[in-house]
Amino acid sequence: MVWEKAKTALQDVLSESVYSLWIEPLDLNRKDDSKLVLSCPDRYFGAYVKQNYLELISRKVAEFDASIKTVVLTECAPSSASDHPVQMRLPSLPTGRSVVRALHPRYTFADFMVGQSNILAQSACRSMSLLDDSIGPCLYINSSTGLGKTHLTHAIAHQLLETQPMVRLHYLTAQQFASEMVQNIKTNKMDLFKRKYQEKCDILLVEDMQSLTGKSKTQEELNEVLDCLIKSGKRVVMTANTSPRELKGIDTDFVSRMSSGLVTSIQKPDFDTRRRIINRKAEQQNIELPQVFVDYLANHVKGDVRRIESTIIAIGARAALNNNTVDEKLVEEVVKFLTGSAPELSSLAITELVSDQFKLSLNELRSRSRKRAIAFPRQVAMYLCRKYTEETLAEIGKVFNRDHSTVMHAVKVVSSMNRRDTSVASQLKLLSDKLQQL
Repeated sequence: MVWEKAKTALQDVLSESVYSLWIEPLDLNRKDDSKLVLSCPDRYFGAYVKQNYLELISRKVAEFDASIKTVVLTECAPSSASDHPVQMRLPSLPTGRSVVRALHPRYTFADFMVGQSNILAQSACRSMSLLDDSIGPCLYINSSTGLGKTHLTHAIAHQLLETQPMVRLHYLTAQQFASEMVQNIKTNKMDLFKRKYQEKCDILLVEDMQSLTGKSKTQEELNEVLDCLIKSGKRVVMTANTSPRELKGIDTDFVSRMSSGLVTSIQKPDFDTRRRIINRKAEQQNIELPQVFVDYLANHVKGDVRRIESTIIAIGARAALNNNTVDEKLVEEVVKFLTGSAPELSSLAITELVSDQFKLSLNELRSRSRKRAIAFPRQVAMYLCRKYTEETLAEIGKVFNRDHSTVMHAVKVVSSMNRRDTSVASQLKLLSDKLQQL
């Protein structure tokens, strides 16, 4: 049998301990044409074998059966406890195990929407999950709630558990760390507590650092853990709602330690990212949203990702009562209900008003024409968009097929004219009054 022959060959090239630990437990599951399927005790075992020995296994199998082009691993528990000896840990492998809180199944890198507002944080977390040294051993991410900090930390944990099962990962909140420490103090087990985090941890993920405000003893203990891990080349990822320097009631030495690596923030998603989030959330909820409604929602539902998700869920619930039909009225009602007010002004709505007042088409305002009869209304529209929306310069620029610098110039020009030209000031007031009525 090809697998028995390959195992014999592997036994000749691997040490006895490696062979008995990682090759012997593998069983032949089946052979399908050009594919050989091997079963392993669990997914962590399989992930480790895939990373370290699958290429060698594939070569040895091919030596005895050239028709086999692929070797794959599948999880399949042994039929009885006597099938294989209990898996023993190699003497050279570190002791300890991963301790991870419950992970959200969708909080993975594949499901994270990357945009200008979060690309650095996402890239840094990917590096951490790959145990890459490019950003150093310490990462600190801060943002308002609902912008993706937890998604990224879960993604790191998912990736490591899938590809690096032997890495000892500890993932918890700062409050959980504090509670665990207090419990170990009460039971006189602080030596075990210290060893757990300082000696039996390869990567530490701690969320909500702001909850340590005023807890000097916990700060001291966690600072000691960070110092030990960083000096020994281990990894630390922390999250909070503010930057380290803005945390209140935190020891200066602890702040300095948290700031010793890369500090990055996640901002509110821009227009393009909001559109992609809306499309993804609608797909997950099995809701068919025409692009015009996607754009409408992206213009009017801003802020955190949870707010966007709540909007999509509400649209799905209302559509279920409306023969699964999503129409303009339904979308507008959901937006108004969730925001507690009428939808905010958007650049598109403002541009439509300006084009109507100046008797121009939207295409003319978006054209490359520099005629004053078109250029001035275009600048006015950009000025009003900047004044009455929370959209970025880049987002406003896209409405007019321009970049952010053009919008910045337009705002500066119209602001100046508003101060020194009463005619322009009157026009701007008239337009502003009309906008308030939309």
